[in-house]
Amino acid sequence: MAKSIIYKHYQRILTQWPVDRLRPEVSFQKIIQHRIDTQLKPPTTPPQDNVVSNQAQATIPTSVPFDEQGQLEQVNVLYSLLENRYKKKYPLSEKMMRPASNPDYYDKLVKELDEAPNRSRFQSWLNKWKGFLRFS
Repeated sequence: MAKSIIYKHYQRILTQWPVDRLRPEVSFQKIIQHRIDTQLKPPTTPPQDNVVSNQAQATIPTSVPFDEQGQLEQVNVLYSLLENRYKKKYPLSEKMMRPASNPDYYDKLVKELDEAPNRSRFQSWLNKWKGFLRFS
């Protein structure tokens, strides 16, 4: 399989990857895009094999060797995460999702995570203090 096909797989994954609502400034897509640009795209300038300075020569490695099998495995892992293969293969039981000690814990957690990105600083600060001062 050629580099271009692997590159297309990465691009397809990046277009379908969900955005992190809690930390939109930290983008998984940008990290992977930078990685595939440096590893899979051909260089725009020809690499220089030798650097000459003050009569000394040093050889600089031009690129990391391309490992096609390793890249395919990484693409497969990203596809498996994107498609929730492990969630389907190992489903969680109702006992796990609703523990006897606190059956609404995960429902409240999901609600909290959904509300968190839309909160103002004041609301976040207020919720922080509410967590410190529990009266129940």
